Amino acid sequence: MKTVETKEQTVARTYPAVGTVRPKSETRISAQISAQITDVHVKAGQIVTSGTLLITLDSRQAAARLESAKEALRGAKASRDKARQAINSAQASYTNAKQHFARIKSFYTSGAATQQEFENAQAGLLKARAALSMSRESLVEAEAGIEQATETITDATVHRGFSKIIAPVDGEIIRVLVEPGDLALPGKPLAAMRTQGGYRVEAHVREGLINTIKTGPHLQAVIPTPGLFLNAVVEEIIPYADPQTRTFLVKAAIPAKEGIYSGMYAKLMVPEAYRTIISLDKEAVIHAGQLELVMVKTDNTWQRRYITTIPLDNTCVEVLSGLSASETIGIGEAR
Repeated sequence: MKTVETKEQTVARTYPAVGTVRPKSETRISAQISAQITDVHVKAGQIVTSGTLLITLDSRQAAARLESAKEALRGAKASRDKARQAINSAQASYTNAKQHFARIKSFYTSGAATQQEFENAQAGLLKARAALSMSRESLVEAEAGIEQATETITDATVHRGFSKIIAPVDGEIIRVLVEPGDLALPGKPLAAMRTQGGYRVEAHVREGLINTIKTGPHLQAVIPTPGLFLNAVVEEIIPYADPQTRTFLVKAAIPAKEGIYSGMYAKLMVPEAYRTIISLDKEAVIHAGQLELVMVKTDNTWQRRYITTIPLDNTCVEVLSGLSASETIGIGEAR
């Protein structure tokens, strides 16, 4: 025979600050280039590891630009080789013209060459010098073309790499905001993922209670849909009141539990005052339709008694009527 006793205890009268379950650490996934989305490889709720391919963008434009840059690089290298050959040829012509001019100049000085021969030799020297200078300029232009084409290849390669959007960290996909055919823009969120850091409740607390909350202490968080009562650790209090609602945003961490999802409705129970209540293990309560009753031990006999309760936490209820403190209640066979 298993029994429990009702207990008198002091609890805080609380104000339910309405809030929402949020990931403690949320990463937004966005593109770095403008391109059409061709494939979405993940869905909400999927666990991914760092480097997992999430979304693919159209890379045809980047690929065409890359191929064009490679072709330009090949052309610039060919121009460089041609310019080097031209320099060698122009250098040889300039050397010959220089030697020829020196010889004719000597002859002209001694009267062995005519004025016309001297001018022709001088013109040939100037022409050879100009040809050498032009060949060197062509080499400089070709090398500049190589440098520009190389930079374009690097840029196009990076640009093409941006067409594959991968997971930056391990985590869980919590939202996918696009589908194939949509246009991705730099900075526009495409998806969101939660890293393995658990959840928290972000609740709006009225300004009259904000001074009763400090970072560090535990508050009770209630998530109605899965019926969870959790200890929440206050991590952050935003020191700014919403001028329309006169509330402050409070963020409190909650443990990871099955059935908790981002975006769920939640309440953060903020203490207002303290009161004395009667508590009872919820396993002792018998439900008969909408009625609640318990088996109370009285002078070695068991008496059925109707009561009213409200949930207190995951294991106990608060008795509003029908029982007093230190009464023995039967569970199981005792009933």
